[in-house]
Amino acid sequence: MNETEIRLPLSEYSFERRFDERGAIEWMQANWSKSFMFSALYAVLVFGGQRYMKPRPKMNLRRPLVLWSLSLALFSIIGAVRTGSYMVHVLSSSGFRQSICNQSFYNGPVSKFWAYAFVLSKAPELGDTAFVVLRKQKLLFLHWYHHITVLLYSWYSYKDMVAGGGWFMTMNFSVHALMYSYYAARAAGLRVPRPLAVLITSAQIGQMFMGLTVSALVYRWMQHGDCPSHMDNITWASLMYLSYLLLFSNFFYHTYLRRQSQDASANGNANAKTCKAE
Repeated sequence: MNETEIRLPLSEYSFERRFDERGAIEWMQANWSKSFMFSALYAVLVFGGQRYMKPRPKMNLRRPLVLWSLSLALFSIIGAVRTGSYMVHVLSSSGFRQSICNQSFYNGPVSKFWAYAFVLSKAPELGDTAFVVLRKQKLLFLHWYHHITVLLYSWYSYKDMVAGGGWFMTMNFSVHALMYSYYAARAAGLRVPRPLAVLITSAQIGQMFMGLTVSALVYRWMQHGDCPSHMDNITWASLMYLSYLLLFSNFFYHTYLRRQSQDASANGNANAKTCKAE
């Protein structure tokens, strides 16, 4: 691979180059605890909103939902491409271990801006739930639990520039690129093949499994002194990813496997009744 090919994925836009990551990290170190305030306010609005909407008719909000999902899809796609380019560069030039342990994701070219954009985006992403509440859809525990814990962990981790962040953020950007594109298409009334929904949930499960793997490797390599993190962070990351893995696996089973089995059983009963009637 020649020098041009190495530099190509890491060519910076001016706004990425000018980004002050030191100021961003210092701000997060001083303000990360505000994520608890945002989470508490979110919980009050969500459950208070459900009570408020209970005697009222559901809202349609199709166009706002399309715009909301499309904007998050575009943000996630760009973020996945930019952070993915940086991660591929690190993997190809320094290897898998450095892609996990090297802190350059937080202050390196291209990725430094998108790392900060990622953690900040977890606050406005809480707005997803407004559409669930106002449209009076079923609010899953997985939905609001995931939003709160991702916000808390992202802000908590960014301030310390912990190892593994590059993998965590790039995976999340990539899965969200698929997920919000799917939501935008559904909100626009487009027919989306069912296998795509299965693929997205499978990707989420894979993301959680990889998150656990990265956390375990950070713990292992931290003992050698070259993988900066601390036990509190590794513990919270492991518990978070394990809970996600269980919740998304449960969702996958009940949404795709069990429902498919029930549908097949219902069709079988219908066929039996038809045969009996004949």
